[in-house]
Amino acid sequence: MDRGTGSAGARGSRPGRRRFIGALAGAAAAGALSSTAACASPEPPDRDSTDSTREGSPRKDPDPSAAHPPGRERQLFVGTYTSQEGGGSGITLATYDETTGRVTGTGTLGGVPDPSYLALHPSGRTLYAVSERDKGQVTAVALSPGGKHEVLGTRGTGGAGPCHLSVHPSGRWLLSANYRSGSVAVHPIAASGALGERTDVVRHTSPPPGPGQEGPHAHQIVTSPDGRHILAVDLGNDTVYTYRLDGDAGTLRRVSQAILRPGAGPRHLAFHPSGRFAYLANEVDDTVVVCAYDPGTGRLTPGEPQSTGSGGGTNYPAQFVVTREGRFAFLANRGHNSLARYAVEGGGARLRLLDTVPVRGDFPRHLALSPSERLLFTANQKSDSVSVFHVDRRGGGLRPAGEPFAAPAAVCALPGPPADRVRAS
Repeated sequence: MDRGTGSAGARGSRPGRRRFIGALAGAAAAGALSSTAACASPEPPDRDSTDSTREGSPRKDPDPSAAHPPGRERQLFVGTYTSQEGGGSGITLATYDETTGRVTGTGTLGGVPDPSYLALHPSGRTLYAVSERDKGQVTAVALSPGGKHEVLGTRGTGGAGPCHLSVHPSGRWLLSANYRSGSVAVHPIAASGALGERTDVVRHTSPPPGPGQEGPHAHQIVTSPDGRHILAVDLGNDTVYTYRLDGDAGTLRRVSQAILRPGAGPRHLAFHPSGRFAYLANEVDDTVVVCAYDPGTGRLTPGEPQSTGSGGGTNYPAQFVVTREGRFAFLANRGHNSLARYAVEGGGARLRLLDTVPVRGDFPRHLALSPSERLLFTANQKSDSVSVFHVDRRGGGLRPAGEPFAAPAAVCALPGPPADRVRAS
């Protein structure tokens, strides 16, 4: 997770891994400006998605786009760095039109320092943000239909530099990854969406760090599609750890680990909807890897490294997203400043690079599909912008949706609920 400053890392021209600037800010809540919206004609969604609410108990949930069809304006939340010169002053608030892709700024939610990564509760009523600082924190924000969101409170992560978080599909646990201290943490989530005291923190002490790394660097923590396992990706140790989550105590027990080749620097993975394969972006050696996944044991088995489409230049792949049907995957390339398009073949077992598309920005750190998957967002850190693309659902093609939206130090772009309504749980 780079701010683009600091000392050199494992690769010669690599930007520094992480430098914290500014002391820990207070977590006092601040008001946000209300949204204005213009509605367009809705279109029906294409299909449903699958998810899980309790450990080992998959369920079929409605596709979010079915309840909230495209054409209605939806909320967009943009994470930023507040302690960086030229950075933001909190979470940037905006709306977007699902049909046109047009993004309109609506204000800023203050009271959350360095909110570099964001996640939504499954209910759509609560937003969670990291505070990527020496004393790491996670904050819960109650979302209001009128845009007057309320900070519910903040908890410590027990580590330094949290750069990723996710909500367990049950909606009962918040999982976070502390980059600088190489640890992962668990917080309980109350019925209100507020966070309780941390129930566990686990540091990655083995294997030893990879080439050019001074220690573990937890970069992502996610739940497997069936809800049975928690996977933590560690860039510093070239390892993906698999845990079982105790659904009563909120504690993690390691059950497996997959070690990548030395110096790979795994950053983020994304599952194929079958739950049998995952696609891993390796930041340090500029490769991607298809991994086989065993849902029963949680074991991840990495395959051979593949091209990111960067052509061998300076590039740090950031993140994969996979379409709900499992036919296409998109990768954000920082440095090459492109989106790599892959066809998914063999039921998820293979990725075939189709081409790369210019991202129309600099250093695309994060990307996300809209709930209907008709739009793809990229947060471009160094150009202070969010790019939006129309997605061809049949061929996987990408077409720009107007000019990029200006947002300071944009490092995460998260599509949210409709602008005029927050879903009930």
